[in-house]
Amino acid sequence: MIDRTKVLEQLGERIRTLREERRYQQKEIAERLGVLPQAFSNYENGKREPDLLTVLKLAKLFDVSVDYLLGLTPVR
Repeated sequence: MIDRTKVLEQLGERIRTLREERRYQQKEIAERLGVLPQAFSNYENGKREPDLLTVLKLAKLFDVSVDYLLGLTPVR
């Protein structure tokens, strides 16, 4: 069984790591995704679940797989 809380935490950690590696501010990523900065902050903190389209946009933006973002594989 998949633990939703763990998936959201893993997603948030990976998004934050990828953003920081590329030296982006949360506001920049939020603008690129078309969401409010607070919504993006909540994604990073595991407090809000992004919709599928947003997850796909994140994967494309950071050039990683959706599986990586969701913690299903360690391979970017």
